[in-house]
Amino acid sequence: MYLPDLCGMRTVLTLVVVTELFVFVLALGPLGGSGEDRWSRLGLMSLFVQWITLFSSSLLCLVRRHLCRLRAPAVTAVSFAIILGVTVLFSELTYWLYYRVIYHHALPWHLEFLARNLLIAAIVSGLVLRYFYVQQQWKRNLRAESESRMQALQARIRPHFLFNSMNTIISLIGAAPERAERVVEDLSDLFRASLGDGRKLIPVEEELALCRRYLEIESLRLGDRLAISWALESLPESAVIPPLTLQPLIENAIYHGIEPRTDGGEVAIGARVEGRQVVLTVRNPLAAAGEEASRNARRQGNQIALANIRERLAVHFGEGRHLRTREQDGHFEVTLALPVTPPQEQDTP
Repeated sequence: MYLPDLCGMRTVLTLVVVTELFVFVLALGPLGGSGEDRWSRLGLMSLFVQWITLFSSSLLCLVRRHLCRLRAPAVTAVSFAIILGVTVLFSELTYWLYYRVIYHHALPWHLEFLARNLLIAAIVSGLVLRYFYVQQQWKRNLRAESESRMQALQARIRPHFLFNSMNTIISLIGAAPERAERVVEDLSDLFRASLGDGRKLIPVEEELALCRRYLEIESLRLGDRLAISWALESLPESAVIPPLTLQPLIENAIYHGIEPRTDGGEVAIGARVEGRQVVLTVRNPLAAAGEEASRNARRQGNQIALANIRERLAVHFGEGRHLRTREQDGHFEVTLALPVTPPQEQDTP
């Protein structure tokens, strides 16, 4: 159903303003008379056309839930019939009340008056209905494009530590089978989240739990080279995030900041509330001076991953500075700023 919610104040206000602009064009144009007649004509036309607009909108609002069951051509035909019917009704009321009651005489151009109003109403309503249809198709295509783009982006952020994890599991099977089993469970949880529906937002706490499972696997592989610090505040339940958004940032921190260093380093993860935003941070050391070549070789991959995450956040939360990066005191820090209250999904018209 391509008709918007004509019961909404914003839609009605838009129709009233557009209708009044149309009346201005008709009444103040070259054929609208001159002097006081022009302003009198403007007032009468505004009253006449606005009544048609508001009454038609009200009727379409009342029957909208029934129109939702029909196909687009049927919706157009019914809407067109309602608008033309309202135009006939108010044209006849205007003629009989204004000319027959006030002036007590019939005018020879009664049928011409009615036909002209119907022609104008048909042209304007046709353009408006066409605009609503094109706008609904544009929104549908935009949503489909955004969803497909988001799914493609999520597919590119699959955990790329699969082979390392498998090697870790193999090494643990003989020495510590219970720990190997736990690694398999953690790995399955991560890939289950990776294969999930990327269009749905999940609680930040759930994303943090996935990050802990990932770090447990990496801790077994890197041992003492990987230190982890958590600085987590209590987060509201309404704080949500696209799945596998924070985990790839931690993965990048290990890949770009810990693995190139012979002595390893610390990955610091923080979560706090600032005003109406949830702020998540991931901080890791930069490569040492002697490892500059390795650092430069990995920088491009890091930028691609950050660009993918930034675009996923834009799909869910709109354009804005949701992801920021900085280098300071030999460390690289990524900051995510997300709204506490998630955006409401809009119904397709």
